[in-house]
Amino acid sequence: MTIPWDQPATMIDLDGKTPIIGTIRDCVMHFALFKPFAREQARILLTQPVARAGRKTRTWILNPDEIEALVVRMQAERESLN
Repeated sequence: MTIPWDQPATMIDLDGKTPIIGTIRDCVMHFALFKPFAREQARILLTQPVARAGRKTRTWILNPDEIEALVVRMQAERESLN
């Protein structure tokens, strides 16, 4: 899944906490700081749908496992710069 880091996005919490509105990078950075319980409750709402591996349709919402993959991508990109 390739999503540009500057794409606008909103992170929502199934517990009803205040959403985080910013870029996908902002949302992923906040997700990386969450405790495991909060990670399970987090979702990211995209402004443009993306294709998911193994599915025919595109999605507007990223689940925790997909957000975790973006955290790994962000960390790998950060390490490659050093």
